[in-house]
Amino acid sequence: MKVIGYTHSLDINEPNALMDLEAKKPSASGRDLLVKINAIAVNPVDYKIRHRVNPEGGEPKVLGWDAVGEVVEIGADVTEFAVGDRVYYAGDLTRSGSNAEYQLVDERIVGKAPRTLSDSEAAALPLTTITAYELLFDHLALKQQSEKSDEVVLVVGAAGGVGSIMVQLLKTLTGATVIATASRESSKNWVKELGADHIVDHSKPMAEQIKALNVGEVTHVASLNNTHQYVDAFVGVLKPKGKLALIDDPDSLDISKLKQKSLSLHWEFMFTRSMFETDDMAEQSRLLDHVSSLIDEGKIKTTVGKHLGKINAANLIEAHKVLEEGRAIGKLVLEGF
Repeated sequence: MKVIGYTHSLDINEPNALMDLEAKKPSASGRDLLVKINAIAVNPVDYKIRHRVNPEGGEPKVLGWDAVGEVVEIGADVTEFAVGDRVYYAGDLTRSGSNAEYQLVDERIVGKAPRTLSDSEAAALPLTTITAYELLFDHLALKQQSEKSDEVVLVVGAAGGVGSIMVQLLKTLTGATVIATASRESSKNWVKELGADHIVDHSKPMAEQIKALNVGEVTHVASLNNTHQYVDAFVGVLKPKGKLALIDDPDSLDISKLKQKSLSLHWEFMFTRSMFETDDMAEQSRLLDHVSSLIDEGKIKTTVGKHLGKINAANLIEAHKVLEEGRAIGKLVLEGF
């Protein structure tokens, strides 16, 4: 089968940073599904792994943690899926990725793909959807309700992949007031279309901008990038006993600043459940099915930013470049081999 991978950790501008390769097609066993990949999306985790992980033993490393495809084989212990099912998922960081014609994935982290979306539109969703959903409802403990609440949620970096689905989940499933941050005009327009109640510019002091909105104190912060730059701002705007959740990897973070207001800190990493096979691992399958139904009901839309063409090394290199330079709005998707 065709795969795109690398044998040495290289700068994306170096020859062979990513290569078109051949590999043996795997077989399903246990709770695994064998999925024929139709479309994928690219995330910052792809280039982070490429930077940090140098393959050993001469075996190529295959990246990719967003996929849509068809189940072509099931393991003996599979109970929730059948051959022919159209599925979407983010996969497992410890296993071979979705930049391949076929991939093995545990059924407990797989959802039924939205019927109303194309393969590429659906591929934009799994990793960011799981991240946003877990951050909002597991870590920040926001209530799913239709009534208006007194919760005020600040989403920092709202125009990116996670922010694009998070804003929609907040507006669809909670009664919170949503303040999104964006600095470029195109980003501001994007998050406004997604339903943000207010937009502030994170390249300027945020406290004054938020105070001017007259919506009350911020109760929850979802920090999706550059957390280390904004910690003081978060402490300033958060209500006492408020909650801060992040997904990025700051080199250092002085959490003592949170003490005076009794603020709580939460870290979201969507691969935790699959890496450690937690007791609630199947919650990822359920939340993907939930969001799939919301999409088919017209309540949430795909977060595709740009379709980069077929799944091959050249197009994946372009995707890595765009993400590394911070130029992406929404998700980057590729489709077909």
